[in-house]
Amino acid sequence: MPILNKDMTLCISLSARPSNNGTRFHNHLYEQLGLNWIYKAFRPTDLEQAIAGVRGLGIRGCAVSMPHKEDVIRLVDHMTESAAAIESVNTIVNDDGVLTAYNTDFLAVAQLVQDLDQGLSVAVRGSGGMAKATVAALKSAGFGDVTVVARNEERGRALAEQYGFAYAADAPEAATMLVNVTPVGMDGGDGEGQLSFTEEQIGRAEVVFDVIAVPAETPLIRAARGAGKRVITGAEVMTLQALEQFVLYTGITPTDEQVAAAEEFMRSEA
Repeated sequence: MPILNKDMTLCISLSARPSNNGTRFHNHLYEQLGLNWIYKAFRPTDLEQAIAGVRGLGIRGCAVSMPHKEDVIRLVDHMTESAAAIESVNTIVNDDGVLTAYNTDFLAVAQLVQDLDQGLSVAVRGSGGMAKATVAALKSAGFGDVTVVARNEERGRALAEQYGFAYAADAPEAATMLVNVTPVGMDGGDGEGQLSFTEEQIGRAEVVFDVIAVPAETPLIRAARGAGKRVITGAEVMTLQALEQFVLYTGITPTDEQVAAAEEFMRSEA
């Protein structure tokens, strides 16, 4: 990584629980490609002021994580089609003070589910910004039997109805694919160490998908692996969506080998 200097381009992330995943992934690619760039994670105390800082300080790119994905909508200048349709933002690109919002979560989830059996009965637990991206990606991929499971019935029903799916207070017994898009199981959160689905529900499933990236092996993923289920991890989501962000920020598409090296470096943190 180059020594800090006045010409260095800055990209950042904003999250309630910042991790080093994006920081390590992006900075490793900057180093491999010889870019005079640096990436830093932040936990904003005032989201409006943070986005004003992105604009006013010429910060090139800004990743947005839970719980800010919907709150930033009013603070940007332009919404791309996917971000507007989902009403959720995870990426902001700054072009000379003009802020454009994207959603690379949608693209990542769509890639990860594209080879699955579309006949699976899917239960998606959550109703926030990441849940919107996930449900939209499932719809786009051709899944027809999807149930949105959420404690907030109003938000859960609204999300389900938007895509022609069902709502339930708990995962249906028939669910053969479980998707967690809540903070349950996340390091440092209120649900740290907990399962977002019961062992009985995991036992009935064929595929288990947890979007949480920290830890890479969440309680849900560990339980699903132990039960012999196919799993999709948040670390996989993290890599794909971060790569899309990198391309949006820099205009450069790294090679598969460079991405693999950055992913390995990201996951090697003790």
